[in-house]
Amino acid sequence: MTAQKAYKDLKNRMKEIAILSSTGSVLHWDREAYLPRKADDHRAEQLAQIRRLMHEWFTDAQVGEWLAAVEGSSLMADREAEAAVNVREWRRMYNEETKLPSEFVQEFTRVTTKATGIWAEARRKADFGLFGPTLETIVDLCRRRADYVGYTTEKYDALLNHFEPGARSADVEKAFAGLRTDLVELVGKIKDAPRKPDIGILKRPWDVARQRLFSESIAAAIGYDFDSGRFDLVTHPCCNDLGPHDTRILTRYYPGDFAEGLTSAVHEAGHALYEMSRTDKTHWGTPMHETASLGIHESQSRTWENIVGRSRQFWVYFFPQLQRVFHQETAGVTLDDFYGAMNWVSPSYIRVEADEATYCLHVMLRFELERAIIAGDLEAADIPGEWNRRFKEYLGIEVDNDANGCLQDIHWAHGAFGYFPTYALGNLYAAQFWQKAQKDLPGLTADFEQGKFDRLLGWLKDNIHSRGASYFAAELCERVTGAPLSHKPLLDYLYDKYTEIYGITRGK
Repeated sequence: MTAQKAYKDLKNRMKEIAILSSTGSVLHWDREAYLPRKADDHRAEQLAQIRRLMHEWFTDAQVGEWLAAVEGSSLMADREAEAAVNVREWRRMYNEETKLPSEFVQEFTRVTTKATGIWAEARRKADFGLFGPTLETIVDLCRRRADYVGYTTEKYDALLNHFEPGARSADVEKAFAGLRTDLVELVGKIKDAPRKPDIGILKRPWDVARQRLFSESIAAAIGYDFDSGRFDLVTHPCCNDLGPHDTRILTRYYPGDFAEGLTSAVHEAGHALYEMSRTDKTHWGTPMHETASLGIHESQSRTWENIVGRSRQFWVYFFPQLQRVFHQETAGVTLDDFYGAMNWVSPSYIRVEADEATYCLHVMLRFELERAIIAGDLEAADIPGEWNRRFKEYLGIEVDNDANGCLQDIHWAHGAFGYFPTYALGNLYAAQFWQKAQKDLPGLTADFEQGKFDRLLGWLKDNIHSRGASYFAAELCERVTGAPLSHKPLLDYLYDKYTEIYGITRGK
């Protein structure tokens, strides 16, 4: 077998698996958006069968033979070439997948699919007890997964690497330690700031139908292609990439909170732009079409949601449009008033609704709990109490019920232990990429005042989106910015913004 023939066979097999995966993604999307509640069990069986087939096709011994045939050939000489990137990543995934028994993969999918309905009911009733037994089962499955895959230092590393390849828990902990200290100091300064925005502006009654239309118009303005996607309503916002030219957004709106609905929609549109901008569909189904990590993916959504969507320049352009659509709701409100309100900082219960200064504190809490749970130092039944204790310590407020506490996120129902750290990493990557983009594109923020976002999107496409999974996240960051990941660019960005709004000063 020649290396060229082996690589061609590999690509064909992986495209088949990708098509099967995208079929499962459609079923997941339908489950979140439209599936009748009583159909949960059957949908769980459908998805379990698809996941089993994907696993069996991928772990076929023939795949290992094809990989070996290519790995010893000249196709791997240039590590940045298409074949080298794809084979390198397929080998990493193959080594992991072959360690997982097919029966385990099917059981994991079945349990976690059913768990989402149980979680949703528990959240509605604010009763962790309804979800606790299921979570115990999921935790056991995640611990087993870590044991199957293997790890050097701690079980959690095996789970973290599934979402953030190359990352280690100890390194994440080190990065978060400095960030936590600086954020707590920043939040304290804002709490005692000499001036405060009026958040009440955003808490007026805002018509939900018009919110949706306005949010979708902004998504279109920054580059979202409605001929290749759609918006639907759901309890937990997300972006679903279902295949070439099919990237769908699920989001939510509240009549009494304009900011939450808008920022959620723009956040998910940021994820979608990452998927939509990889225009070379010949790479679809291969690592060259995938993301370096979920942290890198999150950096894109946070860039558009916060760095762009909460900027003063952005609202110089969009505020007059907002006034025309919501003339009654914005009566007597100035641009400065609205800009300040959109950047209000105050500790709150819900992560996805948190301001930029406190958001990472929510993530750090979850990261610490997950490590303790997977290590066996914390049991599922004890999560509410430990959550509430740490939440009070980090954010200074008492959790009033489980829905506003440990039941607010769907990730544990999905079995996605190891996912949460990518959210904070995404904020760090976003700020560091933004700092570099401003250097490369003079006058960039002035573009936003004119409703022009093509230069920024083009820079992101060239430097991040088009590179696929060519590098692990840490290496990609250093290649793009010339420096290893640091929390300093995020602090610089936040202080620049909040000094203007709150009148605070940096330094002791």
